Amino acid sequence: MTAQTAIAPDLAGHPAYARVFQPGQLTIGFIAPLEGYPTAPWPTLAGHEEMVALVDAAGFAAIWLRDVPFYDPGFGDVGQIIDPMVYAGWLAGKTRNVAIGTAGIVLPLRDSLAVAKQATSIDQLSGGRFLLGLSTGDRPSEFKAFGRDIDTRAERYRDALAIIKASTEQAFATHRSTQHGELDGSLDLIPKPVGPRLPILAIGRAGQTLDWIGENADGWIWHLSDPARLPDVISRWRQATATQAFKPYGYGAMFDLLADPTAPLQFARGGIRSGRNALIEMWKRQRDEGVNHVALNPKPLQRPFAEVADELATHVLPHFPTIVPPRGQA
Repeated sequence: MTAQTAIAPDLAGHPAYARVFQPGQLTIGFIAPLEGYPTAPWPTLAGHEEMVALVDAAGFAAIWLRDVPFYDPGFGDVGQIIDPMVYAGWLAGKTRNVAIGTAGIVLPLRDSLAVAKQATSIDQLSGGRFLLGLSTGDRPSEFKAFGRDIDTRAERYRDALAIIKASTEQAFATHRSTQHGELDGSLDLIPKPVGPRLPILAIGRAGQTLDWIGENADGWIWHLSDPARLPDVISRWRQATATQAFKPYGYGAMFDLLADPTAPLQFARGGIRSGRNALIEMWKRQRDEGVNHVALNPKPLQRPFAEVADELATHVLPHFPTIVPPRGQA
C-alpha cells in the first residue's frame, strides 16, 4: 500500500487505534458524560455506569474524556466532572471493547512524566484500549490557578510531548527537556505500553503547525466549526502527512438527535442537531471526504441518552461499523 492508505505497522494491530481509525472509514464515538444536560453547566452522572455498559456493548468506537479541573462560569461546561485519568482507569475496569481516549489532557498544566505514567498504566489496565489525546488548553483562569504562563503553552506542549514519547518508548531513556526535566538513562519508566508504543493524538491545533502535528502525532482531532470547510481542512492535513503512513482526521461536535428521523440537519456553534436520516447522508459524504472519526458530545440532548444511543446503534452504526482488530496483535 502507498502512504496514507495503510496504518503504521507498529499501530496496525493496536486494539484502540485500529478500532477507531481505518483508512477510508468513519467511526462514531461519544464524549463523556453520557447524558444530556442542555441547561446546566454540569451533568448529574446518574446511571453513568449503565450508559457506559450500553455504549460498550452496542459497538461504538470510543468514549472520550475531557480535562476540565475547575468550574469557570465564564466557560460554563465542566465535562464529565471526574478527572479524566481517574475516569479512564475506572472505564478500563467497566468495559471490554470500547476504546478509551482523552480529548484532551491539558498538557501545559500537568507534569509530563506523571501523564506518561498514568497513560501507560491505563493502557495496561485496559488491555491496550487507550488513546492519549493531548491539548494545550484555552482557559486563562486555569493557567493562573496553576501558576503557568498561558503564552508559553505551545512551547511547553512540544517539550512535554517529546519527553512522554521518550519515557514510554525507550528503556532507560535519555532525553534532555528544557521545560520538564532530564532523563539521564539511569531510570526506566514503568509500565511500558501494551503495544510497541502508545498512540498520541493532537486535540485541536495545540498552537502548532499542521506539519508539526503530522510529524509528531498519530492523528488529529479538531472541532466542527463549518462543515463546508471540511474538504479544505482535510486536504491540508493530507498534504502535511503526505510522506507518512495513514494519519487519521476526526472532529468533535455538540450533538442533539431529534426524534423525527426525517428532520433536516441544523448547525449552530459547532454543533449538530438532526434526525438520523440526514446524519447518515452527511457522514457518508464526510467519510468520502476523509473524516475518520466523529466524537459526539451529548450535552445538548433533549432526549434520554439511552434512547438516542439505541437509535444510533440500530439505524446508524450499520452504515459506519466499528472495526474490531484481532485480539493479541498489539
